[in-house]
Amino acid sequence: MSDNNINSNKIRRIGVLTSGGDAPGMNAAVRAITRSAISRGVRVMGILKGYRGLIDGELVEYNARSVSNIINRGGTVLYSDRCIEFQTEEGMQKAVDTCREFEIDGIVAIGGDGTFRGATDISRHGILTIGIPGTIDNDITATDYSIGFDTAMNTVIEMVDRLRDTCESHARCNVVEVMGRDAGHIALQCGIAAGAVGIALKELPFDEDECLSRIIEGKKNKKRTFIVIVSEGMGEHYAEDLTKKINAATGIDTRFARLAHVQRGGSPTLRDRFVATVMGNRAVELIMEGRKNLVVCMHEDKIVETDIEYALNLDKRYKNKMTDEQFALLSADDQNSITERIKHKKENFRELYEVSKIMSI
Repeated sequence: MSDNNINSNKIRRIGVLTSGGDAPGMNAAVRAITRSAISRGVRVMGILKGYRGLIDGELVEYNARSVSNIINRGGTVLYSDRCIEFQTEEGMQKAVDTCREFEIDGIVAIGGDGTFRGATDISRHGILTIGIPGTIDNDITATDYSIGFDTAMNTVIEMVDRLRDTCESHARCNVVEVMGRDAGHIALQCGIAAGAVGIALKELPFDEDECLSRIIEGKKNKKRTFIVIVSEGMGEHYAEDLTKKINAATGIDTRFARLAHVQRGGSPTLRDRFVATVMGNRAVELIMEGRKNLVVCMHEDKIVETDIEYALNLDKRYKNKMTDEQFALLSADDQNSITERIKHKKENFRELYEVSKIMSI
């Protein structure tokens, strides 16, 4: 891992931005960062529209009152944007120039892996940067939990429970597609919590025939409600095709529902507000210590910091986006640590999936 400690002068201002997809709890993190910094005598600049705002100089100064009554709001008051220009050297230089113009010594970037890559680029120009994981997908491998995940799952459960009422009334099956990109965390945990008869996700093989058999057997045993949860990572039309197969094979009236972006909105749950607050405070502490290029994570229910480069490598390896040749270039310690973390994560995922099958009878 790289050296994340640098000698820093007195911190004058901290910038905070949100980037990528919005997630409930981002505003709670912005609030925490603002108040934590102000309590230490540091001024705070809110950077609007993510890295786009940093390039264009769209910044507003925040005080303690600026972030009143946003802890309960979904979305992001700072707005978000996916900025292609930031990936160019010219765009990066504009962003760095903005930091110097506004005397910003450190930036806290809230978002996913793309956000962290941007933070790493800025840190190479001498700006202290700390990342906070904010994505409903919970697909940042270095952290057990990302801001927005709990709220999204509660939204899914609320919607599925409403579908369940109609399923029970009419003896139907509902195939429900949930978000998560290529990660099946929302599908798995919501499938268990919703009592799904089947859960289809990319990480593990899904036996359609076995699922159909469970549905047919349940019908014989007078079961009236069938819920099947599908992760969007299974493919664009997979859930709709599965709906047709279930309908044809079982004779049960089967309907399809795509919850889509409704999962990204809404007031954050207690868990998301709490985690966002403690992560935000820790991010400011790290900047005040003169540290950079770190992401604040939750591991085994503890708030810890991890080197961003390590976090990105771990993520790539877990998602099969790193070749064996690239992996071999990492240090022996990082290789061993990454291998062990991935093994543990996959084992835990598989164990939960087996629980879901037991509960589906």
